[in-house]
Order: sequence, then C-alpha cells, then structure tokens
Amino acid sequence: MADDTTDTKSSNQMWGGRFASGPDAIMEEINASIGFDKKLFAQDIRGSIAHATMLAHQGIISAEDRDKIVHGLNTILSEIESGNFEFSRQLEDIHMNVEARLATLIGPAAGRLHTARSRNDQVALDFRLWVKEELQKTEQMLTGLIAAFLDRAEEHAESVMPGFTHLQTAQPVTFGHHCMAYVEMFGRDRSRVRHAIEHLDESPIGAAALAGTGYPIDRHMTAKALGFREPTRNSIDTVSDRDFAIEFLSIAAIAGMHLSRLAEEIVIWSTPQFGFVRLSDAFSTGSSIMPQKKNPDAAELVRAKTGRINGSLVALLTIMKGLPLAYSKDMQEDKEQVFDAAESLELAIAAMTGMVRDMTVNTARMKAAAGSGYSTATDLADWLVREAGLPFRDAHHVTGRAVALAESKGCDLAELPLSDLQAIHPDITDKVYDVLTVEASVASRKSFGGTAPSEVRRQIAFWRARN
Repeated sequence: MADDTTDTKSSNQMWGGRFASGPDAIMEEINASIGFDKKLFAQDIRGSIAHATMLAHQGIISAEDRDKIVHGLNTILSEIESGNFEFSRQLEDIHMNVEARLATLIGPAAGRLHTARSRNDQVALDFRLWVKEELQKTEQMLTGLIAAFLDRAEEHAESVMPGFTHLQTAQPVTFGHHCMAYVEMFGRDRSRVRHAIEHLDESPIGAAALAGTGYPIDRHMTAKALGFREPTRNSIDTVSDRDFAIEFLSIAAIAGMHLSRLAEEIVIWSTPQFGFVRLSDAFSTGSSIMPQKKNPDAAELVRAKTGRINGSLVALLTIMKGLPLAYSKDMQEDKEQVFDAAESLELAIAAMTGMVRDMTVNTARMKAAAGSGYSTATDLADWLVREAGLPFRDAHHVTGRAVALAESKGCDLAELPLSDLQAIHPDITDKVYDVLTVEASVASRKSFGGTAPSEVRRQIAFWRARN
C-alpha cells in the first residue's frame, strides 16, 4: 500500500537540475524573457517617455508626474548603459524590470505610466522600433557592400574571365560584369529593406491589450514622437501582428542566400585549381597540420550563417501559423529568432564587404581560363549568321562540327587552320578569326546589360548615381 506522504528529496529529483525546487522554478524559467528582451531597453524607455508625455498633454496625468517619470526613465537608461542596472528574472521581462526600478526611484507616480496601455502594445512597440532600426542599419551596410562591388567592377571592367552555366565554361565575360551581377542582387535586397521599413512604419502604442482604450489618448502624437508615419489602424491586429518580424527574416534569408552564393564562388575561386582570387590573412586561416594550406574560412562561415538565418525564418513562421487573434504567449518566442538572424546578417555583410575590398584578383589566370572549353563557340555561330547568312540552327550545327574538330586536334577554335574551317563550311573566311578571341567576344556583347566593357561602365555609372 502506497504511503500518502511525498518524499521531498524524491520530488525534487523528479524536477531535476536547476528545477529542483519544483513547478515554480519551471514556470519561472519558461515564462521569463528578460534574458533576451533586455536588448529592447532603449526602445522600451523611449516608448514610455513618449507615452508619458502624451498622457500629460491630454490631461490624463499631471505635468508633475510626467516630469518625475521622464527623469526616472532617463536615470534608468543611464544605469543600464553604464552596466549598473540589475535585471531580475522574477520580474519576467524588460517592461516590468524598468517599471519596478522606476517605482523605487520616484514612488507612486511610476504607477501612472501604465495608464492607457498594456504590455501587449508595449512589446509590439518596442519590437517594432528595434526591427525598424535594424532595417535602417542593414540598408546602410548593403549600401557599403554595393559600393565595394562598384569599385571592383570599375577596376575590372575589361578583365576577361570565363562565364559559367552548370559550373561549366560557357562564354567569356568580364570580371566587372560578374561583380555587377551582385550589385543587382544586393540592390534588390536593399529595395526590400526599404519597402519593409515603409510597411512597419506605424505606431502600435495605444492599442492597449487588444481593444483600444477609453482614455482620451492621442495616438498620432505618440506616433510622431517615435518617428512613425502614423498609428496602426486596428487594435486587434496591432497586438497580434508579427508580420514586420517575419518580413525582416524573409529579407535576411534572401540577402543571406545572395551572400552565400558569393561566398561559394570565393571558396571555389580561391582554390589552386581555379586561382582566380586570393584572400589576405585577414580573411583566411591556415591548417593545423598542412602548412601549405590557406583556407577561406570567412567565406565559409558566411555561407554557414545563411543556415541559421533560414532556420530563424522557419521557426517564427511556425510559431505564428496557428495562433488565433489576438495575443498569445507563444509570441514571446519571436525575439530570439530575430536577434540571432540580425546578428548573423550584420556579421556576414561586414565580412563580405571586407573580402570584396581585400581580395587580389588574378587577371592573367582568369583570362587563360576564359579561352578554355571553346568559350567562343557562340561567337562563331553568330558570325555564321551575320556574315554567311546561315539560319542560327544551321550555324549551331556547323559550330558543333568545328568544336569537335578542334577537340580532336587538341587546339582552340582560333587555332584551327582556315582550310579546316572551310572544309566544314565553304563560306567561312579569314575574318572569322576577328571574333574568336575572348577580348573580341566580350567587346561584341554591347546589348543593354551585356558584358562589353562599355556597357559595364554604363551600368556602374547608373548605380553610382543611385547608390
């Protein structure tokens, strides 16, 4: 027969480790967010100052209480920034930590600060402010990365390299043109950032718990004070919306994907087999046992950071996908994903900007590789269309025979004797050799957005004016 009494030691062992005190310890651990949301301290204090100022303006609290609140909040801000603020897990989050300290500093007036607001609209405000600032920082960093590429593109507008499809040599291009491809990618990323700022530029404060408030508040005043375009227009959506965070993560994931593709190219290009670029010791490491090696670790880690960012996006989408309106505690799990992704993206952009400016480009190696793999075959086909009047499909067939012949002789197309080419098609003349060099190939690609140096310089000028 079981004893009705509970053995305290056995009970504590059931909870285990740091939860040895039982259910209270578990609840504190799962409920507290101060470990990560203290990152929002500046936004929380800024929002509270704007809210208190509005309350006094509307006659909801006295000017005297407003002054005490604002002074106390500025004192707390100084304490946190100087490292002299003690955060408490028992107080759960940044909002309650600040409010408790404010009460200690100014007494009963602190209790008036929470008039006409809830932690629901308060956290929505703090998080939205933080994401907006992070997006603005991302915009600046992308602008710097684009500028780095524009400099390299201008430097190498005429430097010939192989263009690839399927990682096989396709047609000659210029390294400047290749750099400008990334300018386009990161330019679109920056455009997405700007659109995201526009989307989230609405102030949540004043939505209260979910239904608004009966106090005569002025939400337009607080919106303006906090740098928002206007207040949000639906109180339920306001406290349950995390679209802005998901959009940030989506942008981060797309930008991360672009950074990862670039990182992959740098990894490939820096191998001895390619030898197109060389990174300095600032962005490389050596091997612990192989002294000849120089590893592109910075590029590899940029490539890996993308996985973390993607994981954060999927995590937040999964958190939000089944939540009924309005606020649920699940939404507390939104911040760590965004904070981690933001840190990863910042580091990746900074590292890549450094690598783009730092790397040494081996133009001779690139040029030699550009002529391999019969990369001017398309130029031969185009010449047959223009000069010999062949339909392109027939020209394609003739070119294929020429490539096969060159391959059998172990030479390039430009090294085939004219007699061999005329044996394939009699209308081929010695003028064909003018288009079979890689320099002539890239120079001929003058269509808008093409790889010709003149067109590359035109696009550089466009982006310099835009950047």
